[in-house]
Amino acid sequence: MSDTEADVIVVGAGPGGSATAYHLARHGVRVLLLEKTNFPREKVCGDGLTPRAVKQLIKLGVDTSPEAGWLHNRGLRVIGGGIRLELDWPDLASFPNYGLVRTRLDFDDLLASRAVEAGALLHTGTNVVAPVLDDTGRAVGVTAEVGPDKQPTTFRAPLIVAADGVSGRFPLAMGLAKREDRPLGVAVRRYYRSPRHRDDYLESWLELRSREGGDRLLPGYGWIFGMGDGRVNVGLGVLNSSSAFGKTNYRRMLTDWLGSTPADWGLADEANADGPILGAALPMGFNRVPHYTRGVLLVGDSGGMVNPFNGEGIAYAMESGELAAEVAVQALARSAGADRERALAQYPAELKIRYGGYYRLGNIFVKLIGNPQIMRIATKHGMPHPTLMRFVLKLLANLTDPRGGDAMDRMINAMTKVAPAV
Repeated sequence: MSDTEADVIVVGAGPGGSATAYHLARHGVRVLLLEKTNFPREKVCGDGLTPRAVKQLIKLGVDTSPEAGWLHNRGLRVIGGGIRLELDWPDLASFPNYGLVRTRLDFDDLLASRAVEAGALLHTGTNVVAPVLDDTGRAVGVTAEVGPDKQPTTFRAPLIVAADGVSGRFPLAMGLAKREDRPLGVAVRRYYRSPRHRDDYLESWLELRSREGGDRLLPGYGWIFGMGDGRVNVGLGVLNSSSAFGKTNYRRMLTDWLGSTPADWGLADEANADGPILGAALPMGFNRVPHYTRGVLLVGDSGGMVNPFNGEGIAYAMESGELAAEVAVQALARSAGADRERALAQYPAELKIRYGGYYRLGNIFVKLIGNPQIMRIATKHGMPHPTLMRFVLKLLANLTDPRGGDAMDRMINAMTKVAPAV
C-alpha cells in the first residue's frame, strides 16, 4: 500500500483528529492523518482542560505530570454578584480530580506525535480541498494541495474522518451545512504577562464590568487562566442568544473589561500584552448533522460538539475521536456494503445517547443566560449557596459518575436521560 492509500483518512490533526488516528492505529488500522499547517502551530483556545479532557489524555498515554510541562489545577474559581467562590473538581470514580493548563502551541503537536508513535502516518502542510466521490456519492478519498508548491495529490481510503475544526470545510463539501437553530459562541483571547500566572484554580467571571460608562455591565462571560510561565490566558465569550452577538467589537470589549481589573494584575497595561487578540467561533450542541453519511464521520468541532454549558470542546473532540475509531474498526472488519453501513450507523446513534439529552439541556441554558436579567438574578441568588454551586459545577462541566455517585450525580444523570435528545 502506498503513502496515499489507507484504511482511514483523518482530515485535521487537532485534538479530535489526533485522538481518532491514535486509537485507530492502536487497533492496527492503517491511518493517514492530514494536517494543512505545520507544527508547532497556534490555536485560539482558553488552554484550560477539565478532568473530562484529562481522562482522554491519560487514555492516549500522555504523561500529565508537572515534570512533563503541565500546570495542574484543583478546580474552578467563580466570580459574580460580588462573590468569589472556589469550587474543587469533584472526587469521582469516572474522572480524575485535577485539571490542566497547557498552550495549544505545543499541545496539538504533542497529541499528533502520540498518533504517529501509535503507527499513524502524518502528512503536514497538506491542505485537503475536496472529497473524492464514487458514482453513488460516497467519499472514497480526498484531493489535497501538498507542500509550499501546493502539489495536487489524491489520497484514497474507504472511510474518511472529518476533524477539520470549526470551519468544517470538508463536511461543507459533502453538503453538510451548520444548523442555525443550535447555539454558537464567539470567543476572543490574549496572553498577558502577569504575577497571577501560577494559580490553583481556573477562573471564570460570570459578570464583566466596563471601565467606561460608569461600571456598565458587558455581555458575555470571561476567564483568566494562569499558564505557569509568567503569562495568563485571558478571554471572553459571547453566545448567539445574546442581543450583543454579532454587533459587538469583541476585541475592544476584552480590553475594556481588563481595564477594570486591579492594576497589580498587569492586565490593564498594554505593555504586558504578549501577542495579538485572536478570536474563534464555538460550534455547540451538535450544530452540524448527520455525524455519519456516505463514508464520512464527523469528529469534534466539525460536528458542533462543543459543550453549550461551558464552551469546552477539546474533551468532546477526543471522546468523539475515540468513539469514531471504535466504530470504524468494527465497520472495517465487515464486508463493504449494507453490513458495514449497519456498523457505521452506530456512530451517530451512540453520540445521541451520550450527549443528546445533555446538549438539549445546554441549548436551553444558552437561551436563558442570553438574557442579562436572568443571568443577573441567577448569579445573585445562586452564588451565595456553595452546595448549589457545586451542583452547577458538576452540571456545567459534565462531571458525574454514570452509575452510583451521590445525589447530585443521580439528579443530573436523570435530567439528561429524560431530556429529548437533540
